Amino acid sequence: MTMTQVHIDTPVQPDAPAPHKMTARNVDVFYGSKQAIKDVSIDVDMDRVTAFIGPSGCGKSTFLRTLNRMNDTVSSARVTGDIRLDGDDIYSPQMDVVQLRARVGMVFQKPNPFPKSIYENVAYGPRIHGLAAARGEMDEIVEGSLKRAGLWEEVKDRLSDSGTALSGGQQQRLCIARAIAVDPEVILMDEPCSALDPIATAKIEELIHELRGRYAIVIVTHNMQQAARVSQRTAFFHLGTLVEYGETSEIFTNPREVRTKDYITGRYG
Repeated sequence: MTMTQVHIDTPVQPDAPAPHKMTARNVDVFYGSKQAIKDVSIDVDMDRVTAFIGPSGCGKSTFLRTLNRMNDTVSSARVTGDIRLDGDDIYSPQMDVVQLRARVGMVFQKPNPFPKSIYENVAYGPRIHGLAAARGEMDEIVEGSLKRAGLWEEVKDRLSDSGTALSGGQQQRLCIARAIAVDPEVILMDEPCSALDPIATAKIEELIHELRGRYAIVIVTHNMQQAARVSQRTAFFHLGTLVEYGETSEIFTNPREVRTKDYITGRYG
């Protein structure tokens, strides 16, 4: 008797979700005896822009600064808990803080270009990190970074001009170009549009959309409409605590917490 072989297809397993780029667990931040951040846990992903919202003094910028150890520059600051980048403890004694800040770049509230040429502003980081062996390589890095920051067409004929001579919006895009020139993995933005006019703000928001996926992006903003426009995940901070964290659409249309709803609807903040 002939046996008939039956071929059974192995079910295709769904792709496993990508691991989080950064994770923070049970993070506390103290300035001397004052506790500024209380037991915050959050994840940052490559394919989503994460927005931190909340009233002034709620801790969102303080927490942002823990993600690349900027609080190390404050002598009274102390951070506890666990923060990891690709699984590595960023507060480990073995972590090179200079390298960490190259991997986790920062764009500040007020544009702060160096008092150097546009070219040298962008070339500064790659030069100190030894990323270009020859002038041609540096030229490529500078041009590529300015293009990704949406600034190349506006400055390509005046790269030797001072970066401080640019408009406020151009200066902020120059600072973004400077941050991405060292090929970071994460970009932290601390209210990057608060000092800009609506047109410059729109350009920065468009840039954030274009950079999403290439970098993990975290933005602190007081502008809830901006958070709704640019982010896919939103974290609401209040009095140093993380009140609610989830999909941006859910946070703004169906918040779980009363404090979130009160802030979103303008009852305080």
